[in-house]
Amino acid sequence: MRSGSLSIWFFIGVSLLVNGALICGAGVYEWIYPPLDRVVLFNLHAPVWWGGVLFILGLIYCFYFSPTRERGGVAGAKNEWKSEG
Repeated sequence: MRSGSLSIWFFIGVSLLVNGALICGAGVYEWIYPPLDRVVLFNLHAPVWWGGVLFILGLIYCFYFSPTRERGGVAGAKNEWKSEG
């Protein structure tokens, strides 16, 4: 990867993280203050589960494709050695 460039997967991870937090937050709010007209499967609390899955997936993507990790700034990160010659 070129110096100064960021992986698109890092931004996808940020997007998943933010959307997951918003969906999960809306689901928790709906769980605490249930609507008057409930849908048939309201008791499954799908927004909480779906938002949690997106949030965790976003965390994984953000960690794995982190700019500091790709540059070798984190201990234990992958190092790509290039041989000259």
